Amino acid sequence: MQRRRIAVAAAVVVAAGAAVAFTLPSMAGTTPSSTTAQPKAGGYAPQILAAMARDLGLDGDQATARLQRAKWASGVSAKLSAQTGADFGGAWLATDGRTLKIAVTDAKAQAAVKAAGAEPVLVERSAQWLATAKEKVDSVRSEASGITGWYVDVKTNKLVVVAKPGEVKAAKKLARTAGVASDAVTVVTSEATPKPLFDVRGADPYFIAVDGGTARCSIGFSVEGGFVTAGHCGGVGATTTGFNQQAQGTVRASTFPGSADMGFVEVNGDWDPRAVVNDFEGNELPVAGNAEAPVGAAVCRSGSTTGTFCGTILAKNQTVVYPEGAVTGLTRTDVCAEGGDSGGPWLSGDQAQGLTSGGSGDCTVGGETFFQPVNEILAAEDLTLVTSGGGAAQPPAEEAPPAESAGACADQAVQREGTLPRARTAQAQPDGAAFRANAGVQTACLTADEGADFDLFLQRLTRNGFRTVASDTGAGDKELTFNGRSGTYRYVVVATSGNGAYNLGFSTP
Repeated sequence: MQRRRIAVAAAVVVAAGAAVAFTLPSMAGTTPSSTTAQPKAGGYAPQILAAMARDLGLDGDQATARLQRAKWASGVSAKLSAQTGADFGGAWLATDGRTLKIAVTDAKAQAAVKAAGAEPVLVERSAQWLATAKEKVDSVRSEASGITGWYVDVKTNKLVVVAKPGEVKAAKKLARTAGVASDAVTVVTSEATPKPLFDVRGADPYFIAVDGGTARCSIGFSVEGGFVTAGHCGGVGATTTGFNQQAQGTVRASTFPGSADMGFVEVNGDWDPRAVVNDFEGNELPVAGNAEAPVGAAVCRSGSTTGTFCGTILAKNQTVVYPEGAVTGLTRTDVCAEGGDSGGPWLSGDQAQGLTSGGSGDCTVGGETFFQPVNEILAAEDLTLVTSGGGAAQPPAEEAPPAESAGACADQAVQREGTLPRARTAQAQPDGAAFRANAGVQTACLTADEGADFDLFLQRLTRNGFRTVASDTGAGDKELTFNGRSGTYRYVVVATSGNGAYNLGFSTP
């Protein structure tokens, strides 16, 4: 059968600051764009730069610099998270869009932050401590009456609980019940009541058979074999039709509520997933990768109801209490959205960020919206994002960090050395502690002295302690690749036989 090329990826333009709407064409007569936008020097489509000029008042060079900086910051943040281990307290871009701030709990770790071109901030609580505190509140979510959500605010180094007006006492009680000290909690009040943005091309609408009728959502991003979207847009087994009312696919994975709001639709042979987004002005914008942008970065979302709106990432890993139940792990933004935008894509520059989950307000009076990080479903369902290619931006030459000394695993971002004195001994790395990692692919390499056989284990922290999620126990040098969800991890090097020194190199998403 001849495959019809139909774009099923997202339509997004990137900017920061004030949200400005595009006019969304009516669904009738909507067809895929046919002109692929060509990136200018600097790697970004001219439509993205034009949107930033419109919304932020930035010229082309300024917009390019801001997007490159956010992409660079995502790589530096991931490296420093692993390099500083248990001392890492979080990362965010300042309001200037350029200054990357890295929180650390140990003054000695500040040197590594400065060497990487970031600004250190000494804090009391580590990212691991804050994440554990949030998980404690997650565990008592059934008692969250009068509460609409909670999240870690890396800038204030505290857990924030969002309460409805008049429910401040309830918020404080929730934190006490969870066992989180009051000095680590900030309570804010909001009249907003988040809700999933129901109704059913990457911002193109698609339709889901639900209870004898249909619901409308927006396609997120193309993956090999289909596309990803919000979990509340349809349960496993539901069938979908496309914008043209033609049979499209079947929902193969769906999580909502609970640990995520994410879904995967497998498309039939008539649909061809492509690495583009529809800008609703006759262009297809490229999706080059999925480097996760930090708090403070510019981000935009698009949906089949309201079109494209832009704003800023305010917080990550928020638990949001919807009428259907609480959902953990969402990203909070100051961008508006409305029903039918659910599942739609979020981009920072040309990097895929997430899928619209829900929010409050609308695009007339404004509001806030939460998105499901896209890397979570890619890892959980072993999916491959369809991209046009494009890696992380490099820092300006004057800010490039000095090269680290390394052994045979020098291609890895973080380097650690150690010694095991005898067989059946072990060491945890980095430096006996753990590190926070975003969702995505982690890689590691281990070499040991001649005559020694050392094994390598990657472990993830769970409620029942550290659990091994990947390992290499064969003979010779060890290599490990793991595609996993965000969380706290550590490497463990075990001497199976012999003794001596080893070199461990590893990289995080």
